[in-house]
Amino acid sequence: MEKKELVEMLNKDLCDEHAAVVRYLVHAYQEGEDTAVGANLLSRSREEMWHMHWLGMIIGQLGGEPDFSIGPYPFDPASRATMLESYIEYEEKLIPHYNAEAEKVDDPHIKRVLKREAWESAIHARRFQRLLKKLSKKDAEGLPDGDHEMPEFFINKLQEELIRKYTEMLQHIRTSWVFQQETLTGWKVMDQAMEKMKHLAMFAEGIAEDGVAPFFEVRSIDASRAIGEALQRALADLENGKMRYAELRKNSEFEKHGGLVVKMDLAFQQTEYQMEEIEQWLTK
Repeated sequence: MEKKELVEMLNKDLCDEHAAVVRYLVHAYQEGEDTAVGANLLSRSREEMWHMHWLGMIIGQLGGEPDFSIGPYPFDPASRATMLESYIEYEEKLIPHYNAEAEKVDDPHIKRVLKREAWESAIHARRFQRLLKKLSKKDAEGLPDGDHEMPEFFINKLQEELIRKYTEMLQHIRTSWVFQQETLTGWKVMDQAMEKMKHLAMFAEGIAEDGVAPFFEVRSIDASRAIGEALQRALADLENGKMRYAELRKNSEFEKHGGLVVKMDLAFQQTEYQMEEIEQWLTK
């Protein structure tokens, strides 16, 4: 298989795994990570993040540009049961898909990764089946709900921050994948990306707890091929985020939600820390 064709194939898989990450995250936030269903979904979403990472690493090693589009994830939102049945169907379809792709490639590492994607998808399907069987009839037929206490304008503010932070996180991940063979700085940026996951969770959890499904969208991803430019972009994103955090922190509605206040205070300090780290990397 030619390199261009291989990158295109892996990017399609990357988009499909991205879709799984987002679907399980949204549902997990709606259920609450302190519930059995929410914890299970959050665990699956983290494993799907690893699936994305393995594919993205290979794409970066091949000199390709990762595609961060979110693929389609068809699911039936009528109840917990119908959603889980959709998840089982989605994961089961990936088993023959990845096995067939593995047969097309010669590189032994890529072949192993694709086969692993297949058997881990099979495990995911089985775990969803077990979760479905454990649900009571009432829970299976029901849906997660929220308090519906926040005004719409405030939900919209949180949603906008969620999208911004998610795009910022993916930008960092892209930097790590693309520059992995040039500098260890890429891996330091990956550490920051993982911290951003907690920041975006702050907004997603606030939205979901109010009974609204968080919406994940990927804005423009910078495709710079120079690490210095990528770090400058990251620093600018952090500076903009810091200013938005400070403004949001003053919002009278925000002050009503103590849990958000504590999380925001931590996120603000972590943002300052990340900025200082990148500034030091740039001097070197």
